[in-house]
Amino acid sequence: MSVAQTAETEAIDYSELNRIIEEDYGNDQENLIMILQAIQRKYNYLPGAALNYLSTKIGIPLSRIYEVATFYSTFSLQPRGRNIISICLGTACHVRGAERVKERITENLHIADGETSEDMRFTLESVRCIGCCSLGPVVKINEDTYGRIAPDEVDKILDQYE
Repeated sequence: MSVAQTAETEAIDYSELNRIIEEDYGNDQENLIMILQAIQRKYNYLPGAALNYLSTKIGIPLSRIYEVATFYSTFSLQPRGRNIISICLGTACHVRGAERVKERITENLHIADGETSEDMRFTLESVRCIGCCSLGPVVKINEDTYGRIAPDEVDKILDQYE
């Protein structure tokens, strides 16, 4: 076992996993997606050690759990920042300057699309549509949506998040 795997295993709260699996979802295989959502809420991603434990605990092959976890884009197998920045690059946002906003975010945080800042504060993800086309360009940070955003507003917005 590598140092990274050992650290990940030690960071898993198995009593909390048991509570999620047994009490919240009745140890039921039919609740796999909801269990994965709960694990992701707890860790902000799906740690491999937690998925291994889940596989054994509810009797689903690990390959099936990974199949579900990789099918749905809401799940992440990599550690993510405390704040998820989604920048819309759909057509309406693109023509209104979303690429310039994205460039400002990447310059400010020193991360590229799909990356997480070293301090685990932010993860940047490009999306194709947030559903606010008339407000483009749109940036969503966690559950907060910012419309008609200009590149020079980025720093002030990011400073609001710890």
